[in-house]
Amino acid sequence: MSKTNNFVFIGLKIVAWLIFVGLSIEAGGLIVNFFFSLYKPEFVQNLYQKLDLSEMYERSKWTFFSMYSFILVISILKAVLFYVVILLVSKINLSKPFSNIVSKRISQISYYTFSIGILSYMARQTAKNLQHHGLAIDTLNQFWADSEAYILMAAVIYIIATIFSKGVEIQNENDLTV
Repeated sequence: MSKTNNFVFIGLKIVAWLIFVGLSIEAGGLIVNFFFSLYKPEFVQNLYQKLDLSEMYERSKWTFFSMYSFILVISILKAVLFYVVILLVSKINLSKPFSNIVSKRISQISYYTFSIGILSYMARQTAKNLQHHGLAIDTLNQFWADSEAYILMAAVIYIIATIFSKGVEIQNENDLTV
């Protein structure tokens, strides 16, 4: 492997770690917001992203819990997705990339990405439905604005996972014939 490829790969590891840390902070902040909104609603405007859903909580607790559940699950899944990416870039051997571990990690990434996309789409449709009932959901759109992108990305990653799986089979056959 050339020095340029090694440098780029190290850069990708650093970027993956930075994204993971950022997504973990976001998920943690949203969890703290959730508990503060239940016990001390007057402090919500001072917390992370100022996510104030007190009007929704007062009108319907079920709606509040369902929408906040969507927000929390999606943000946690994004953090887990990048944790799996970190595991992938830590375990991959670029001189012999086709291994069972790499193939499984890429498959996991496609499943997490698809889950994020489907949950984001469901949350967006639910939020649109709530908007028809007079609830203000403008602050929530940031959490699921990219649902189609995640679904498309999951399809591309699944194709790559399938190619890696076939590459592992071919590499194992070549190792046995030598």
